[in-house]
Amino acid sequence: MLKKSFGAVPLFIIAVLALFFHLDILIIDALTLESLPSYGIHIQIWRILFEPILGLLLYFNRSIYPLQELPITLLWIMVFYIGLSLIKVFKVPVGAIRRQRVLRFLGNLPLIIGVCFSVFIVILFLPLPNNTIVNNTSDEILVTTHAHTEFSHDGLISQDKMWQWHKRNGFDAFFITDHANHKKTMDFSSRQKEGQFPLEPLIMVGQEHSGSNHMSLLGLNGKFEIKGKSDSLIVDLVHKYGGAVIINHWFDGKGNDKEFYKDLGADGFEIENVGKELYYDRTKFMDLKKFCEENKLLMIGGLDFHGYGRACGLWNAFQIPNWHQMNPDDKEKSILEILRNRDQSRVKVLMYKDRPFYSEDNLLFQPFVTLVNYFRTLNFYQVLSWAIWLVLFQLLWNYRRQHFIPMHKRMALTGLVSALFLVAMGLYYMFRGNAVKGYSKVFAEYSSLLLTIGSVFMIYSLLTIYFRFFRKLKIKT
Repeated sequence: MLKKSFGAVPLFIIAVLALFFHLDILIIDALTLESLPSYGIHIQIWRILFEPILGLLLYFNRSIYPLQELPITLLWIMVFYIGLSLIKVFKVPVGAIRRQRVLRFLGNLPLIIGVCFSVFIVILFLPLPNNTIVNNTSDEILVTTHAHTEFSHDGLISQDKMWQWHKRNGFDAFFITDHANHKKTMDFSSRQKEGQFPLEPLIMVGQEHSGSNHMSLLGLNGKFEIKGKSDSLIVDLVHKYGGAVIINHWFDGKGNDKEFYKDLGADGFEIENVGKELYYDRTKFMDLKKFCEENKLLMIGGLDFHGYGRACGLWNAFQIPNWHQMNPDDKEKSILEILRNRDQSRVKVLMYKDRPFYSEDNLLFQPFVTLVNYFRTLNFYQVLSWAIWLVLFQLLWNYRRQHFIPMHKRMALTGLVSALFLVAMGLYYMFRGNAVKGYSKVFAEYSSLLLTIGSVFMIYSLLTIYFRFFRKLKIKT
């Protein structure tokens, strides 16, 4: 018999939000914001099984402004923890027990901060089972024109894992556009064409050039070098060898005027970019869109994937009939032909939409709105998963005193596990950094950060375990 029930109310709220205020997850056209019924969403089975754990992480992972919203969310967790802890402290009379609770509360603060930081790292860096796109069309294929491996100075993913990531996220082809380096991509592409691994998704060779603005040089064949060359000469060389040039994240305001790149001969602009801002100022968006339409320049979605960050939320759909019957060379030519001809009628920019759009003007209370919207997107099986987990949690909570170690000891152990995770991540990045020395710089940066924080956190957690498990705290009455 349950001693205390608190799961019924949350489950009722979740069910009401999911059923009566349901929010559909859609694939929309980024240029018109209209839904595209020919594309659907696949929800991974592992997510459904562990919905209360993974679902929240994955939904916050897709936040429109994740680097601002995730820390704010973790800050609110701290605020609630401090508030609840202080209530517990002042509920007991002044004396030894109150002093003991105060000491435990203060001792838990660094543990909570460390655990929250570890959760942030999980969301930011680990490949969680995110929802993926389902292409129900007969003649459209999904393409990335902007992605970076560990052979870029800011890349954090191997070539093989990059291929696996694109396959998992429904892509038929993708360009690797490592900074100042396309030779490694050529080698990787050659391995695929030699049959060392499957031909889908197809790897195509590109490079991101950092001139007056970042630009993707697509369809490279290794016949020229760009070092020391002007933007205009580089564009001419790419076109000479049958490639195309897309201006990347122009809207971040770091490059020249739009007219400069039109006169340069660029084939188009990124109209959205996940690596920068998925939903930037709409006045600037409409201005860039109008400019591209008037000058017959292609509008492309820039995934700008580096191996970490948000889940895949942007695709380019190219209309290419009989794609699956083509050989690799013809497939690449068909994509480059659309890019070079700037044929917007055969290109859609697809965007994953699972929440109403909002600006970044006031994000302080956005985590609560995000939480409500998360529950609104749940289907029957996800709500059922919540119900099962709430019942399980209820049972564990009611019998925790008889069957589990006290909470303050569990907190210390959780801190140690989190610290070990941070150190393990730091060691892994150190290993990967040594394997691609001279290319990626971020491995060393993240390795140093994670090893430092993880080691300090581990020492604190071990000391906390010592005092809470092996040494009785003596408090004078």
